[in-house]
Amino acid sequence: MNIKTNDTVVVLSGRDKGKRGKILSVDPSALKVVVEGVSVAKRHTKPRKQGDPGGIIKKETPIYSAKVQLVCPKCDKPTRVGHAFDSENKKSRVCKKCGARI
Repeated sequence: MNIKTNDTVVVLSGRDKGKRGKILSVDPSALKVVVEGVSVAKRHTKPRKQGDPGGIIKKETPIYSAKVQLVCPKCDKPTRVGHAFDSENKKSRVCKKCGARI
C-alpha cells in the first residue's frame, strides 16, 4: 500500500465520492483505511460507567484502500504514487504529476 497514516486522500467512489480527509489508521492485511469524516456510521451506546456518555455516537468505518487516492501536498491534486531512491539509497514516495517527494 502506498498510503500511510496522516496522509491526505480523496475518495474516488461510493456515497462519499469527492470528499477529502486525513488517514486515521491503516490495516494492510485487510487492505482497508479509516479516513476522517468519511463513511461515518452512527452507533447507539449505553453508558457503562457513571459519567460515561451514552446516546448516538458517530464513528468512521474502514473503507477499501483502492477507493482512495493520495493528494500531493505540493500541487494539491489527487495523484498516483511513484517511487524513487535518493542519494543514501533510501526509497521514497514521489508525486507522478509534479515530481515532488511526498
